[in-house]
Amino acid sequence: MTKPAAVLKILLVEDDELFRLGLRMRLQQETGLEIVAEAEDGEQAVELANRCPLDLVLLDIGLPGIGGIEACRQIKHQQPNVPILVLTSRSEKALIARLIAAGAQGYCLKGIPAESLILAVRSVAAGASWWDQTATTEIRAAFESNSPAVLSTPTAELLENPLTKREQEILALVAAGKSNQEIAQILYIAPGTVRVHVHAILQKLEVRDRTQAAILAIQKGLVASELLIN
Repeated sequence: MTKPAAVLKILLVEDDELFRLGLRMRLQQETGLEIVAEAEDGEQAVELANRCPLDLVLLDIGLPGIGGIEACRQIKHQQPNVPILVLTSRSEKALIARLIAAGAQGYCLKGIPAESLILAVRSVAAGASWWDQTATTEIRAAFESNSPAVLSTPTAELLENPLTKREQEILALVAAGKSNQEIAQILYIAPGTVRVHVHAILQKLEVRDRTQAAILAIQKGLVASELLIN
């Protein structure tokens, strides 16, 4: 008998009531996603994050009170294992660096297609990171220009190897020719989780398929040599 997938418990933080209502309705149409709490300002978000068992915080940053970035920082300080996905209409380079420093695992622009937002939610909840293409382009451009302001932040480490430890493990297995099902069995995770990680890997490395990702992993040394098993 197939074990039912776990439900992702989400805290939705958005001060625009109509936008928040639309988000809640769309997200809860998806199997396995549940909005367990909602907040409309930074202080309420921090309080609810401490009170409710959560798998993800979906956070606007243009919030009343302490604001979204400070709320992100406080939530991560008090609940370091709860991933935070930021959803905002702003895309300034300095803002993105501040979000990374505050502990956000992902960043999406408002207006993103619903399917992409749902994939981002699942990716970040599964332990991957998700950065909007605009953010990725801005960060990479700053990094390639050797900007001291960028190189002195955690962004530098992100760009040298953008993959999380779990993504590196999966990429090593991809490079070894393993299928998603085989990777799931080796790492004791669900095949769906593997698919989410593989998608995040392809997006981060800006490649079209698993073969290109495997080649890049070997060429650029993106996975530790001991992970490249046969």
